[in-house]
Amino acid sequence: MLKIILARLQQGHQTMKYPDGPAPKLSDRFRGHPIINTARCSPGCNACVQACPTGAMAIKDHHPCIDLGKCLFCSDCSSACPEQAVAYSNDYRLAARQRQDMVIDNHQPTDPCSVAMDKNLKKLFGRSLKLRQVSAGGCNACEADTNVLNTLAWDLGRFGIQFVASPRHADGLLITGPVTENMHLALKKTYDAVPEPKIVIAVGACAISGGPYIDHEQVKNGADTVVPVDLYIPGCPPHPLTILDGLITFMGHRYGG
Repeated sequence: MLKIILARLQQGHQTMKYPDGPAPKLSDRFRGHPIINTARCSPGCNACVQACPTGAMAIKDHHPCIDLGKCLFCSDCSSACPEQAVAYSNDYRLAARQRQDMVIDNHQPTDPCSVAMDKNLKKLFGRSLKLRQVSAGGCNACEADTNVLNTLAWDLGRFGIQFVASPRHADGLLITGPVTENMHLALKKTYDAVPEPKIVIAVGACAISGGPYIDHEQVKNGADTVVPVDLYIPGCPPHPLTILDGLITFMGHRYGG
């Protein structure tokens, strides 16, 4: 026992300082918030649209735009663009409250105030949030990155956010997966079991739009086709930092809430 205590003292403080300190270093391969340089776009070119596997890219007002809710961050659009007008930054801040806010045509930093929960909800959940995680047919990638937040380095519990075993003990749901036909009724029943008032958080492209399975006859194209969604966190899968940032910004921790 003494050796264990001494080893723990030598290890020091393991939990990251974020958000009070700098964010952890991200891999060079990390693809964050897209950047579209409309000045480089050639009129009539839609190479990025044709390359996108999920229909996330579109031409609007003669310029490309990206639906982050559909985006797999595969960078096929960037590779296909002959003018290199599409690129991916290392900005991990991707969460949004409204589905339409995820359609972007440039790189604008996320306004924390636009992501934060409403004042009435914050009075109830601003200091403590209990979530029931529902895997609605996911591949386990989003689930794995969500589970990482419970480890020592991330320590999600220090923000008052915890995952619970029963929806009856929860303040809301955190949903991953495209909502398959087999999970449709189960998700609806789980949602109904959460006491009012309640919130729903959709994590990952599948839970937002169906992801790579979009429009497949066996999926519902995301959680908001079944239950109302209060927060969207895009990615395929979202980095744990993206998920954490979305959750704590939603609770108002990022700007003195």
